[in-house]
Amino acid sequence: MPEWTGEIAPARFIIPGSSPEVWRDNEAWLAPDHWHPDTDAYHAAVQTWVLRSEGKTVLVDTGVGNDRDRPQIPLFDHLHTGFLHRLAAAGVRPEDVDVVINTHIHYDHVGWNTLGGEQGWEPAFPNATYLIPAVDARYFAPENAGRRPAPRDDHERLRRRGSLLVYADSVAPVLGRATLWEDAYRVDANLSLEPAPGHTPGSSVLRVRSGGDKAVFVGDILHSPVQILEPAHNSCFCEDREQAAATRRRVLEQAADEGEIVVPAHFAGAGAVEVRRDGSRFRVRRWVGAEDNGC
Repeated sequence: MPEWTGEIAPARFIIPGSSPEVWRDNEAWLAPDHWHPDTDAYHAAVQTWVLRSEGKTVLVDTGVGNDRDRPQIPLFDHLHTGFLHRLAAAGVRPEDVDVVINTHIHYDHVGWNTLGGEQGWEPAFPNATYLIPAVDARYFAPENAGRRPAPRDDHERLRRRGSLLVYADSVAPVLGRATLWEDAYRVDANLSLEPAPGHTPGSSVLRVRSGGDKAVFVGDILHSPVQILEPAHNSCFCEDREQAAATRRRVLEQAADEGEIVVPAHFAGAGAVEVRRDGSRFRVRRWVGAEDNGC
């Protein structure tokens, strides 16, 4: 369920290692959902996935949220959308949600964890258990800020300052309802979480198994389909670039070999994809919409 879609930044700002040619040569299917050739802008969605499993309602990632101080990305500073109304239109009231999964702690994956009220920020889903990677919870905690590597540039320095605001308004208020997991975590018979570090230290994937159907929700392991074609190329947001690239390749290899539907956090359009091996790289086999995979 999209919270926001649109242009964010030039394509090779988001995927800095990619070549102009890979975007132009694949324009026929990258445009308009993933790239706007006229502006050279990366196009994306910020979205939440609603799953039903074993009688429970599960949300995967919770977007930016309304009314947040986000100086690190002015586009989303004090964003205000009808996200909760759209969630209700999909048949989900906040009190109906049983589990909230944050694949990692970045501002656009934890924002609707909370709502602002008279007492400050409070859990938006009062009956839910929040599943948060313990590694990220420690890494982004304000008391550990001094242990993080020095920022590489001004952009990263601003992101670091912004991450303290994210933790304060979208993570700390739900810790009383949270399970901080590490190594692996089984949500139920159909859903399991696994570490997938690199984008953040605690970045994770959610694997779904239902009958013969398989899917993997990969969070920000993939920001653009260009990274399927060139998996060595990271997004500009990856914390550990070498580890992020290795994780991306591993996840894509398993998806290709096992026939998993890959569900990235920010792909607009169909939003999910089947991949196949193409020598040492990968290719898009087909696009999969929500109506195809039941998500």
